[in-house]
Amino acid sequence: MVEPADRPSTAGQRLGAPESFGVSTLEPGLRPPVQPPGRQVSIRVQMLDDTQEVFQISQRSPGKVLFDLVCVHLNLSEGDYFGLEYQDQRKMTVWLDLLKPTLKQIRRPKNTILRFVVKFFPPDHTQLLEELTRYLFALQIKHDLACGHLICNDTSAALMVSHIIQSEIGDFDETQSWQHLLHNKYLPDQDAIRDKITDCHRKHVGQTPAESDYQLLEIARRLEMYGVRLHPAKDREGTKLSLAVAHIGVLVFQGYTKINAFNWSKVRKLSFKRKRFLIKLRADPAQSAHHDTLEFAMASRDCCKIFWKICVEYHAFFRLFEEPKPKPKPILFTRGSSFRFSGRTQKQIIDYVKDSELKKVPFERKHSKILSNSSMSPQSSSFRLQMPKESAMSVQVADQPDSTRLGHRAECNGSEEPPATTTNGFHDKPAAPGSDPTQSRQIHHGTGSAPDPQFLNPESPGSEDSPEGSPQVVVNGNGSVNGRGTGSIGVLGQSPEGRLLSPLTSPLLTDAGCVRHDDEDEARRKKFPTDKAYFIAKELLTTERTYLKDLQVITESFQSVAGKDEAFPDSVKNAISASYDPVYKFHQGFLKEVEQRLAQWEGRSNAHIKGDYQRIGDVLLKNIQGLRQLTVHLQKHSECLVELERACRSNRKAETACRDFEQQRVCYLPLNIFLLRPLHRLLHYKLILERLCKHYPPTHDDFRDCRAALADISEMVLQLQGAMMKMENFQKLLELKKDLTGIDNLAIPGREFIRLGCLSKLSGKGLQQRMFFLFSDSLVYTSRGMTPSNQFKVHGQLPLYGMTIRESEEEWGVPHSFTLFGQRQSVVVAASCESEMERWVEDIRMAIDLAEQTSSPSTDLLSTSLSDNKLSDDGGAELESEEELCGSRSSLERQGHRGNTTVHVCWHRNTSVSMVDFSVAVENQLSGNLLRKFKNSNGWQKLWVVFTNFSLFFYKSHQDDYPLASLPLLGYSVTVPSESENIHKDYVFKLHFKSHVYYFRSESEYAFERWMEVIRSATCSASRSLPSTRKDLY
Repeated sequence: MVEPADRPSTAGQRLGAPESFGVSTLEPGLRPPVQPPGRQVSIRVQMLDDTQEVFQISQRSPGKVLFDLVCVHLNLSEGDYFGLEYQDQRKMTVWLDLLKPTLKQIRRPKNTILRFVVKFFPPDHTQLLEELTRYLFALQIKHDLACGHLICNDTSAALMVSHIIQSEIGDFDETQSWQHLLHNKYLPDQDAIRDKITDCHRKHVGQTPAESDYQLLEIARRLEMYGVRLHPAKDREGTKLSLAVAHIGVLVFQGYTKINAFNWSKVRKLSFKRKRFLIKLRADPAQSAHHDTLEFAMASRDCCKIFWKICVEYHAFFRLFEEPKPKPKPILFTRGSSFRFSGRTQKQIIDYVKDSELKKVPFERKHSKILSNSSMSPQSSSFRLQMPKESAMSVQVADQPDSTRLGHRAECNGSEEPPATTTNGFHDKPAAPGSDPTQSRQIHHGTGSAPDPQFLNPESPGSEDSPEGSPQVVVNGNGSVNGRGTGSIGVLGQSPEGRLLSPLTSPLLTDAGCVRHDDEDEARRKKFPTDKAYFIAKELLTTERTYLKDLQVITESFQSVAGKDEAFPDSVKNAISASYDPVYKFHQGFLKEVEQRLAQWEGRSNAHIKGDYQRIGDVLLKNIQGLRQLTVHLQKHSECLVELERACRSNRKAETACRDFEQQRVCYLPLNIFLLRPLHRLLHYKLILERLCKHYPPTHDDFRDCRAALADISEMVLQLQGAMMKMENFQKLLELKKDLTGIDNLAIPGREFIRLGCLSKLSGKGLQQRMFFLFSDSLVYTSRGMTPSNQFKVHGQLPLYGMTIRESEEEWGVPHSFTLFGQRQSVVVAASCESEMERWVEDIRMAIDLAEQTSSPSTDLLSTSLSDNKLSDDGGAELESEEELCGSRSSLERQGHRGNTTVHVCWHRNTSVSMVDFSVAVENQLSGNLLRKFKNSNGWQKLWVVFTNFSLFFYKSHQDDYPLASLPLLGYSVTVPSESENIHKDYVFKLHFKSHVYYFRSESEYAFERWMEVIRSATCSASRSLPSTRKDLY
């Protein structure tokens, strides 16, 4: 493939990849196509790192063969984002046509150098699931900056160059950075902003090259000229303009300023006639019935054809689900061009990378001086893994020299002693249960120098999930264990960061770098007590650790942000401090007592010799009696939620500050949920005590204390339950308000949230996916809009007062359909399955009864502008489908708002959840260590796992401040592995969704039953009747 005489090492070897004929990017899963017989011709290709490689192809080979050879040579699985360009005999830059013979396009191959460059620029870099792909994109941005193609202001330019320098030379050093800028040209006018570049570089301490790539792409994608290649043209008046094409459609520039954009959904046809390029737009029913045609004059017919071709390819790549089929050959005459897009579409790339679970190979960055002397091989990789916060794949870093290992950025997370074992780059040493550091990959969730859609983006919503329902995971951690850095590769996530994660966003949980704990854990398990009461007490310990971390989000992280921001009124700051600080201090002491008692119970101290410590009721009774003294503070927590919302509603700066805080990695759930955590914790204590009382016989020494503690906590729950349920509903309305656009007054007194989920609405264009929101007074239907946060755009509102409902499957011939007859309009909708339809019909009928009891029509939910100009379903359908493809699906984090909320997960997985489901999820929270294994791996990796809010959140250990990844469970199934799956271990359960399969292993039968119980509460949406207390509340 490469001439040894010309270059001793191949591009793949230079990037650290093993020689392989693995995967063709154009034919997934196959080897490169067999070349036709004939004379071999040498073709030179210049890579993005400015090196040149020589490839041998047959003289009759199509362009696809050469392109496949380049991609396989680089071990690049997402190669369809790239292309080969060259200058033809007319000195015009054109793309190599993959369907035509290469030598018919390149007349003089010996004198022609093809350039391997980025061809399709996605709107969100978190859609790039491979680190190698992001690295190549970063090289393209670097090239565009140096050539002056990427126009931007000095601040953005300096910031981007500082990230490039960080990836090349590492942390800032005055002399080294200055010399590096003197000898390297990154910008045409670099000298003018050299000081600004160095100032920015100072701020990137600790940032890995992969993180620098991520930050570089994050800045670049927001620029107006990102990925833009200008084609000179003139309008009918002779004004000089430029045309360009992007993921969203055809763009018009005057100079470097975008003056117009024609969305693909508005374009009916693109064509050219001689030197005229024609854009035919769809008719606007609101204005006129005729079709508008825009005409632009270009320099020549060839210029028109070149631009027309790239428009066709961009449209197919970002808009279509699969490669277009070739047109049948006409018998006599041909009309028009036979040109078509060849290759995988963006959707096919994302699905392929997620589903195939490709093994990641390490690679070396040509321009990076960081660890440049490391020898690279898949088995012995003495490199520092370079992965952005949103990346989630763990890579082997075993067998490293000591000097290299010490060079890794470390996080203190346990003992500083050398680890007992090192497997696949993860360091592990036996420790006490509940305190073992766990290993996981990095994932991104926000910005910062600490490393990551994608974890798994496990799999971004975020991650983010694809519209077809491919799960995503959010990632946002820094991979280091026991003080040693681990190689980690984004919800959702990411998540880039995630992702990031997916939402929906993300990257997938990968099987690289799994640690085998089998014998070690088996031996450790046998040392522990086997009494069920011990495991119940251990659940108290693990969940208390998570609860204390959640309290820290309010008492430390949020209060530090609010204290520095003058936008927050002093009354809000003082109320939160006075109400939460005493609770946090109390639970710090409670946690220490529980940890001490469990250590004594396990025999890890000599205290058990002096007395009977195999009990927990006395600790619970003492502390619950102490907690009763804090009831006055707990009663004020609902007031804090209301005050904070009032401050955000009246002060835009306060609202922005809260939204920005929610993007921080430590705030892995909506902020309002953390404010309600102390009230939720009372329910957990009650459930734990109920299990203890049920387990103990009345004669047991611990029974009396447990029963007394249960009576005390039950009294507290009863006292606070009314306020708790009202605040849960209020919090849910506030959360939904962030997901919806076009609604003015969602959270009003008396309105109750009942259910949200996906239904298909029957319209003139057939069945269209819509997100429905059922409240106690109205039913709102929406579609996912085009906002940066993918908020849901309201299409209409159906008041429940006077509504009737009728099943109509036979009438319309649509399975699981029913008709809603309102006072102003009727709507036909269909559910995904019979059980889903039954849940919707039951809840809607109950809501109608509630609305009838109020004896008054509901207030209008829609904003004034939307009420005056109601969107028709036809008007938004095509635009919505385009954004579904072009929007971020792997990132679980979006600008200004989370992309992996429950609403987005329901949208991607075509399911629904009710307020009852949310209430059950509040009770079914769980934390603890689990071993995780992938479908195609042999090793088990230990993680600290938290289940809450219908998701699993993954940490290296319970001491971590933020999760590495998350996996939304709505739509998943939880089962026990079958014999054919060869999982010969005890206490293993299996999570699977479509092609995504994960195995988790618990340490005891009790833990296994508890994890199965709580996960089923999220994955099995069995129809539940509303509790009587909630009915009364409605």
